[in-house]
Amino acid sequence: MGAELTAFGDWLAVPSVVCLWVAVLLRAPGALRSPQQRGLWLAVATAAAAMTLNLPAVVTWALRDPGYSHGVGLVRNLIGVLSAGAVLYFVASATRGRLFQLAAGLGTLGWLTSLVVLDLVAPAHGTHTMPTAGDPVPSLAYWLVLISAHLVANTACVFLCWRYSRRTESRGLAAGLRLFGLGTALAGLFWFAYLLKALFAAVWAMPALPLLMNLHGLLRAAAILVPTLFTFRRTAADITTAWRLWPLWRDLVQAVPHVALTKPRSGRVVELLWPPVPRNLLVYRKVIETRDAILILGEYVAPGVPELARTHVAGSGVPEQRRTAAALACVLKEARQVKLAGLPGQAGDAAGLELPPAIQTSEEGGGLEDEARFLVDVAQAYASPSTTAFAP
Repeated sequence: MGAELTAFGDWLAVPSVVCLWVAVLLRAPGALRSPQQRGLWLAVATAAAAMTLNLPAVVTWALRDPGYSHGVGLVRNLIGVLSAGAVLYFVASATRGRLFQLAAGLGTLGWLTSLVVLDLVAPAHGTHTMPTAGDPVPSLAYWLVLISAHLVANTACVFLCWRYSRRTESRGLAAGLRLFGLGTALAGLFWFAYLLKALFAAVWAMPALPLLMNLHGLLRAAAILVPTLFTFRRTAADITTAWRLWPLWRDLVQAVPHVALTKPRSGRVVELLWPPVPRNLLVYRKVIETRDAILILGEYVAPGVPELARTHVAGSGVPEQRRTAAALACVLKEARQVKLAGLPGQAGDAAGLELPPAIQTSEEGGGLEDEARFLVDVAQAYASPSTTAFAP
């Protein structure tokens, strides 16, 4: 069982490192511009570097010359401590304590210096290791300093992630903190197992260590990708909304072209692949322009037409929750035809259209999401056979 657990953990090494580097590269532009995200990104980037240097293939390649074994082992451990220091920096940045930030920097520098000094004063040695039998190489003190750096940083990080994930109202931030905290807890268990081995020669947990470390890498990668996933979900939702609104928006803008900020593209696909406005404003512009067109076309609605539309919709078997949208779709199709026919409109109180609450521009009206959702229902009804059959 122990051999199988170790083999599975070793198999996860490459996927874990690949996921870490993918996450680091994807998040680099946003994280480097944001002080709030920089510490978290730095912690994951240094963890990716440390885990890369510990990949079996990388270790084998680096140690192809036995003379390099000592230097390779020392560099790997120093980068590991830099990773722990980056975790402490993340904790200090999140708490915004200047004293804590100073302590984190000095502590990291102290750990690095101690490792170099303890390595220099140790007897001649090769690869840094903690064998199953015999003394640790280069010394027990060296390993205790290394283990303490990781345990202190990981413990502080787990406490912070747990505390702030319960306080924040942002689901994305809470998910990222919990994933990062869980990954850090697994790394803490990894180093706690090494502490037990160093002090008490306890080796019962050793088969699980590769699995703990590589799961930690996957969870940290997932943690910094949470904002990207939320952005992707919002983008996908916006594209879906814009796609569904396009037929209604196109017909209304053809009748009232001056409401459009930019000239409409030739088709839906072109509109989404090459939007005339920044992509994050595409749905906003579609909603605003559709609402403005509805307001103007309201002047071309003859008295009594909305009542006829409601009667028509009720007799067409439209579900009750969609009847308001379906009735508006009927009215808009009729008003558009009147406008395109060049007939005069009726301004002010003479207009026959009363806007549904979902698209009223007053402060009591719904937000953009509610308005977009209602207009999508209108667009769906606008293309239905029931609306086509409406003839007041």
